[in-house]
Amino acid sequence: MTISDARVYIVAMIHEESIGVLLLNLGGPEKEEDVEPFLYNLFSDRQIIRLGPAILQKPIARLIARRRAPKSAASYLKIGGGSPIRRITDQQARALENFLADKGNFMVRSCMRYWHPFAAEAVRDLVNGGVQQVIALPLYPHYSIATTGSSMTDLHATLRKHPSLSITEIRSWPDQPLYIRCLAKRIAEGIARFKGEKVQVVYSAHSLPKKFILEGDPYVDEITKTIRAVEQITGNQGKLCYQSRSGPVEWLEPSTPDLLRQLAGEGCKNILMVPISFVSDHVETLYEIDMLYRDLAAELGMRLESTRALNDDPEFIEALAGLVLGALK
Repeated sequence: MTISDARVYIVAMIHEESIGVLLLNLGGPEKEEDVEPFLYNLFSDRQIIRLGPAILQKPIARLIARRRAPKSAASYLKIGGGSPIRRITDQQARALENFLADKGNFMVRSCMRYWHPFAAEAVRDLVNGGVQQVIALPLYPHYSIATTGSSMTDLHATLRKHPSLSITEIRSWPDQPLYIRCLAKRIAEGIARFKGEKVQVVYSAHSLPKKFILEGDPYVDEITKTIRAVEQITGNQGKLCYQSRSGPVEWLEPSTPDLLRQLAGEGCKNILMVPISFVSDHVETLYEIDMLYRDLAAELGMRLESTRALNDDPEFIEALAGLVLGALK
């Protein structure tokens, strides 16, 4: 068989088979009463946090969820009462399925780790649709055991009940060219809002306990890879910090509030914040960045603007499609 024949064969196989694509994401509470059970699911995940002996994981998780729910619910209330993450991920899934429609028989579905639709729900939908092959596409560009790793573990546990399904994993995509181009465009657009004034670009990523990195987690290295690729296009050097930490363990540094205070002390007046580890709007962008950090910056005498989320931007959807088709090859 020639290379040309092989390509024709692969294309034919793609069009013949029903291929499922699962967009792996964290999930989030959609209304106030969802907050406590969502937090319980999160803190019950022993892969990312160990709460005493295994037998006590769930009871301790329930206590923590109950204690933290009121504060978390207040944050969600400020952005409309719940997380938009499922709505946006569903939009991304529909847009990706439409993009792939002339390239094969694809079903694309959201698959959340800690809230609906859980892996069991998403996989059942694919099975009912006649899917034979599953591509797991994390909406985390940068691999971490706490995000992609946990989602993949959960998905594999579900797929053991469906042995006829095959799975292809996309581990991470920190320097996918169209993804990088989307980020660079967002930064150029954001800088333009300052009308020629000097601007400090700040990349804010979701924080992780330092122990994950010390144990070999590639999260920070992959974020750095993304930033380097973006800055080759923009020519604008930025600073990296980490947000959304909680609890008594050592977290990645500097924290976003600490970096803002440092920049204010250095005389910085304008900040463009780029949510580098997030590809869609949720509480970390809509509340933490656009409210908490913007207000903190104002108190420190600085103007803070943020780049628009990628959400279902057509070029970003094309980037996701490239990852799917690349995985099939």
